[in-house]
Amino acid sequence: MSNNILEVKNLTKKFQLSKERKIKAVNGISFEVKKGEIFGFLGPNGAGKSTTISMITTQKEATSGEILIDGQSFLDNPAQARRKIGVVAQHNNLDRGLTARENLIYHAKYFGIDDETANKRADEYLEKFGLTERQHDYVRSFSGGMAQRLKIARAIMHNPDILFLDEPTTGLDPSYRAVLWEQMLALNKAGTTIFLTTHYMEEPEKLCDRIAIIDQGEMKAIGTGEELKALIPTNNIISIKLSDIKNEFVEQAKTLPEVENAAIQNGLLLLYMKQEHPDFNQILEWVKTLDTSLQNISLSTSTLDDVFIHLTGKGSISNDEKK
Repeated sequence: MSNNILEVKNLTKKFQLSKERKIKAVNGISFEVKKGEIFGFLGPNGAGKSTTISMITTQKEATSGEILIDGQSFLDNPAQARRKIGVVAQHNNLDRGLTARENLIYHAKYFGIDDETANKRADEYLEKFGLTERQHDYVRSFSGGMAQRLKIARAIMHNPDILFLDEPTTGLDPSYRAVLWEQMLALNKAGTTIFLTTHYMEEPEKLCDRIAIIDQGEMKAIGTGEELKALIPTNNIISIKLSDIKNEFVEQAKTLPEVENAAIQNGLLLLYMKQEHPDFNQILEWVKTLDTSLQNISLSTSTLDDVFIHLTGKGSISNDEKK
């Protein structure tokens, strides 16, 4: 028996924009998700990530390809597939006209769960996610963190084999993010496979067993965090803080003999060096030619963010939004 809970084979999605123009949002990607793992699925905006997830979760029809969950085809029987998956969307799709408890019960009824079981599970998850005292309140009064916890509780009411989390911590403060991940790790430890998309690179780096990176509709890489970091030609990155940073500095830096790649991230100019022991003097001489002043310079090793930049040419969205 296969150890994979999800198998995606040559998945393609085409969109007809006009009579003359057709695009491939997803271009024949293939990957597997193992039972019981936390799997990260990353990509910049427009990479085909959301379209892929929409097809996997039966929200969009694939143009071609195959999707299997636990060996059974999603495409042949989408109704059966929905019983095996739980989905936590990025946007708040709770029924605002229902209480927290009613949201859970209604979801259970949709999957044919009997009253006794539905109420027992609702009790369990309301307590687990710290919502018991608010169970009879309408969800329109809930904070972002409370709504997110309720969305996760709702998604697991029918005991799915795999839980899809679409940017579950976006917009939440660090304390709420920590609470949510404590709960998600507990679910995973109990046997739930988790499929995570996020723009916070520290989450997959710390939490995911394996990570896939997609860009321009194609799979760029898949593996453990350490395997992905090994794809970067150099493990040495020079971080430069300048009084004024400009996009033109990136293109100038790429012309330097010792520089493999360059990018702006978190307000820093990052230089990906070809050599293990780069010549700081040459870099400093170059910085002096820029129309700005140097505030700090340091050497560090690569992170998952650096892998993302190397494979896609783009910074993560969380970092882009900070600029």
